[in-house]
Amino acid sequence: MDHYCLTYLYTRLSKPSEGYPKFWAVGFLNDQESFHYDSESRKAEPVGPWRHVEGMEDWDEESNLQQAREDIFLDTLQDIMDYYYDRNGSHIFQGRFGCELKNNRSSGAFWKYAYDRKDFIEFNKKIPTWVPLNLATSNTKKKWEPYLQNAKEYLEEECPGILQRYLNYSRHIVDWQGTH
Repeated sequence: MDHYCLTYLYTRLSKPSEGYPKFWAVGFLNDQESFHYDSESRKAEPVGPWRHVEGMEDWDEESNLQQAREDIFLDTLQDIMDYYYDRNGSHIFQGRFGCELKNNRSSGAFWKYAYDRKDFIEFNKKIPTWVPLNLATSNTKKKWEPYLQNAKEYLEEECPGILQRYLNYSRHIVDWQGTH
């Protein structure tokens, strides 16, 4: 296999149902879940065969990163609900971002958010800018603008580097699962 993808999916609920966390994150290598984090445990943990891969990730550091992203999701969801003057409704804010490697070279990246399952804002790394896809994005775009270069560097350098590091430790798992 010569095409690999690292994808992160994030979900924040304003009013979770009984038994559900208010926030969770899932990482995927290709289509296989590799780690999980939620607001109840506040720990990022490997899942499936990745539990047995030594050295792939510093899970305490990854937990801290996911806690920071949880805070960003809380803040952003509150901003959107404030925009709509709706503090009492049940809403969902989701994010999906990641990168791809083809023949060991970066071949693509994506970073997009949705509010109540409708497109909200996405990152265009060529310009770079956050592209509004919803009326309520003005406050979010303003808050995120100072970090444009960080987002661009993440998609172009850090994400492909993380994906390559993961593959160094677990390519055999990804390739095996891709054939079954």
